[in-house]
Amino acid sequence: MGTSGSKNLDSGSHGGEEREENLDQAGGQLYVSLKMENYKLKGELIPHVYGSVPLVGSWDSSKALAMERESTSMWELSFVVPPNHETLDFKFLLKPKYSNTPCVVEEGLNRVLTGGTLQGDARLALFRLNGDEVLESRVFIKADRVSPFDLAASWRAYQENLKPSTVRGIPDVSINAVPEMGAENGSSASLELDLEHYVVPAPATSANSGLVYAANMAETPRSLTHLGVFSNTDSSGGASYSNKDAGVSVDRPATIKEMEVIVPDPSKVYSGSGMVESKSVGTFSPLQKQDSHRGLFVDRGVGSPRLVKSASAATFTADLKLDSETKNAMPAAAGAVAAAAVADQMLGPKEDRHLAIVLVGLPARGKTFTAAKLTRYLRWLGHETKHFNVGKYRRLKHGTNQTADFFRGDNPEGMEARNEVAALAMDDMISWMQEGGQVGIFDATNSTRKRRNMLMKMAEGNCKIIFLETICNDERIIERNIRLKIQQSPDYAEEPDFEAGLQDFKIRLANYEKVYEPVEEGSYIKMIDMVGGQDGQIQVNNISGYLPGRIVFFLVNTHLTPRPILLTRHGESRDNVRGRIGGDTALSDAGELYAKKLSTFVEKRLKPERAASIWTSTLQRTILTASPIVGFPKIQWRALDEINAGVCDGMTYEEIKKNMPEEYESRKKDKLRYRYPRGESYLDVIQRLEPVIIELERQRAPVVVISHQAVLRALYAYFADRPLKEIPHIEVPLHTIIEIQMGVTGVQEKRYKLMD
Repeated sequence: MGTSGSKNLDSGSHGGEEREENLDQAGGQLYVSLKMENYKLKGELIPHVYGSVPLVGSWDSSKALAMERESTSMWELSFVVPPNHETLDFKFLLKPKYSNTPCVVEEGLNRVLTGGTLQGDARLALFRLNGDEVLESRVFIKADRVSPFDLAASWRAYQENLKPSTVRGIPDVSINAVPEMGAENGSSASLELDLEHYVVPAPATSANSGLVYAANMAETPRSLTHLGVFSNTDSSGGASYSNKDAGVSVDRPATIKEMEVIVPDPSKVYSGSGMVESKSVGTFSPLQKQDSHRGLFVDRGVGSPRLVKSASAATFTADLKLDSETKNAMPAAAGAVAAAAVADQMLGPKEDRHLAIVLVGLPARGKTFTAAKLTRYLRWLGHETKHFNVGKYRRLKHGTNQTADFFRGDNPEGMEARNEVAALAMDDMISWMQEGGQVGIFDATNSTRKRRNMLMKMAEGNCKIIFLETICNDERIIERNIRLKIQQSPDYAEEPDFEAGLQDFKIRLANYEKVYEPVEEGSYIKMIDMVGGQDGQIQVNNISGYLPGRIVFFLVNTHLTPRPILLTRHGESRDNVRGRIGGDTALSDAGELYAKKLSTFVEKRLKPERAASIWTSTLQRTILTASPIVGFPKIQWRALDEINAGVCDGMTYEEIKKNMPEEYESRKKDKLRYRYPRGESYLDVIQRLEPVIIELERQRAPVVVISHQAVLRALYAYFADRPLKEIPHIEVPLHTIIEIQMGVTGVQEKRYKLMD
């Protein structure tokens, strides 16, 4: 099953009796590929093929089969030959695409292909055009003996030629001995991969954020939902609310008029002596005051790092209250992230242990998309992160039917209402941080210095604020974002007239532009024209520390260029058959078959793309799976190697259970943090995959990642925004392709199962 033999007949060599016998023993049907190459062929002349049964069944040029353009100079026609018609008699001809002028038939005798062997010498195809002008074309003829199973997985016959297999339950291909004479040119003989045939349902928790408005995925406003249901009672923008469930009114002021907002001198805001201000791009100059803390060690075993106290560090543990207060603040991470978390808790004031990324920017500049993407990245690294969208608070409290007048800078009621919901969101974020949260993403326009200073005043003693300003000067991108906003935002869900909604939003945008003040105070990151990813720049000011540095590095490498990322495990290996973990064995017969099918899939799926690359691990089962794929560069990543099973490498789980029962039980209790003796944990795998994630974000062309189960679980969790605790249990079956589509609307997922 899956065996094939092939002949390349462009050189004029003849197959002997031994070769013919090998083809016959391979079984299956004869698959023939005809290709013609000519760099001078004009676009109005289309290469065709005509001849005897079973190719066309007629020497009438009007019924000739059109060849399909494979590249600028190459044309191709492929077909399957039924066993009872393995002698082909054919010729090439050129037919005008638009006019009814006569066809140009190639010079010389008919070409005869018998049982996959070309009779006579291989030759160029010569076409005599006008007068003495002769057009020469190179001809490539390839014959493969292919099993029905390969055909079923690799090519699509039309529905009348498909019937279910009684052996494996997948479609076998049966080509009619004589094609219908009335078929259109090339339609009944040309075979191509039908990708939709292999689509399988994605899991309920799939990576389909692109189908959901990003703001709706932000944190649920608990300060509002805990108080009850809101109702608009004042058209001016004020609102009152009551707790209908309890039947008791709640006396909570609808505004924050009593909050005194002081606009301090920007030069004096957040000018801590421990930091050096730097306006150079990508420059970080930390000069933090560091006290001596001797006797502190990081335990890199199973679970979160813990501090081991020595006599010289007795006061330190008491001050930080690590046993209780900061227990939940520790990220579920390992390696560099864990070490940085410990360092952050050892150094600096309490508010530096919590970080607020406050978005700044005009509407339709990609703030919410950036916030959602950054939240996903930080969660995947193991940091407790939440996305707080002020627009979600506003819609819950004041409804979704606010017109552009609500957002005018000279509308005091609207300004007061918007400042109120911003304060409520900030209150929720600070409360969450006090309960163990680490990074809050505060998503709003925050377009005035007065609003930003209000937020900084609320953050004093609670968290450190870094402003993240998104600036876009490309009118084309802005217009696209505006239209997406009208289509997706709940603000316009009840507006049936798209153009009316579009005009209202543009008026809203103009209202914000009138009062907009760029960030010049505090610590900030400015993303300027980074949406398109080209010719953009990032400016940073007063940024230091491990986590802020990682955030800047991530933002530098992200963009919104749509491209697919294909994730798949290697074909079944011999150790998979034996049930052994790890190892570096070759593929089984089924794995080799999958490699062929994957090659065909990649060729067809990525054919329209301008460029793509194939990434594998350094283990031979992924390299062998990628070997049939041609035409794309291949890159081997050691970071994509399977999780290191240490001393358990090559064992079955039954053997581990029998010989190492304690290890078996430890792994069963906590697969995320469990580290194989002298091996790795899932958290270790996540840490070594961070460069892969950054590079995937940076890529503008499609990428095919052929790797291993544990590695793909971690990669998939990043795109699907799955919690760390779920990673070891994510289903990544063999012989299945997970297509992640990244673009301006988020992440979408599609799955293809090529074989069982």
